[in-house]
This record gives sequence, C-alpha cells and structure tokens, in this order.
Amino acid sequence: MSADAASDNPAGSLSRSRLALAALFVTALVASQVTASKILAFSLPVSLPVTGSILLVPAAVFAYALTFFASDCYAELYGRRAAHELVNVAFAMNFVLLALVWLAIAAPAFANSPVGGSEFAAVLGPSTGIVAGSLLAYIVSQNWDVLVFHRLREATDGDALWLRNVASTASSQLIDTVIFITVAFVVVQGVPLDQAAGLLVGQYVVKLLIALLDTPFVYLVVGLVRGRGSDVGLITAD
Repeated sequence: MSADAASDNPAGSLSRSRLALAALFVTALVASQVTASKILAFSLPVSLPVTGSILLVPAAVFAYALTFFASDCYAELYGRRAAHELVNVAFAMNFVLLALVWLAIAAPAFANSPVGGSEFAAVLGPSTGIVAGSLLAYIVSQNWDVLVFHRLREATDGDALWLRNVASTASSQLIDTVIFITVAFVVVQGVPLDQAAGLLVGQYVVKLLIALLDTPFVYLVVGLVRGRGSDVGLITAD
C-alpha cells in the first residue's frame, strides 16, 4: 500500500481527532507534574466545613482535571481498551519527564543564566515522595475512571453521557485526591491531619466543579468527532 493510500485509510493511521485527544491528555498530565509545587488560595463568599472561607489547592488541579475530560472523550469514542492503553502509556511517560527534569537539574548552569540552579531545582525538582504520591494517585484513579465510565455506558445502553462523565470523574477525582494528599503531604511531608483535611477538601471541591463544567464540552467534542465520521472503524465498544 502506498503512503498516500495509507494516509486515506482511517484503520491504517491515527486520525487527527484521536491524536489530538491523546496529545491533550499527555500534555495536561505533564503540565500537572511541573505545576504541582505551587499552592493556590481562593477566597469564598461562604464558609465551608473543614476549609472555612479559603480553598487551598495545588496549581496542578487545573491541568490534572483536564486529563479526565480528555480520557472521558477518548473512552467514549475509542472504547475501554484504548482508554486503558492511553492511561498506562501516559503513566510511563511521567518517568521520561522526571528523567529529563533531573538531567536538566544536574547539568551545570551558566553563570549568567536568568534562572539559577537552586531556583530551577526548587521549582522543578519535587521530592521523590511527592512524585510517588502523584503517580500512585494517577494510575489508580485514571484506571478507575475508565472502568466506571464503561460500566455506566453498558448499564445505560450508551445513553446518558452526562451521567457517566460526571459519575466517573467525581469518583475517580475523590480517589486521586485522597491518595495524593495522604502520600505526598501526610506521609512524606508530615503535614498535620487537620491541615491535610483542608487541602483535601479544597482540592476535591475545585475538581468536582470542573467535572460538572466540562460535561457540555465532552458532548461537544464527541459530537464533532462523530459528525465528521473520520474515526469510523476505530470506535469500539470494548
């Protein structure tokens, strides 16, 4: 088969839609790793249990929430097996990211570098324990997200996309938040339980809001891809 013929065959090449969703997933995941060290504080008009009127969340919450949006779109369009493969391959790419970051930290800095070696290491060199917590939370929660999404898809005969998007993301984000805060902050850094509880609640509230807000966009992306018909033959229900 010629190169031109292969490019016209959706079964023989990766469609642009599929490639874009996979790229979005991996990009958001990598961004969440390099932005996790900054803690954000949001003032609320009301006081919530545990957190009070201030929500504390890692800056990575936005990028990481985007991974669940991308994985839900991917799972809906290409099936459970393909979604699990995406999640597990992206997990391995985290180690590539860490290797490149630590290589850059270990390399000697130019004397007039705009960013010094110590500042660079402080931002991009999180402790091994924090990274371990993040990766453990990721591999458990993302695979749970795909599993719940497809169990609900089967239970509803493919209807109620909004239900499986919200339910799978809300439950998986809770698992992710509990694992990450427990390992990275309580076990590794020794953060008191009351402070860790506030960070846990704040992070989960923001993630849950994002999960609710991204549902219309999941419908939009899935509708656009199916409307184009470019992925016919790639979409599976396994």
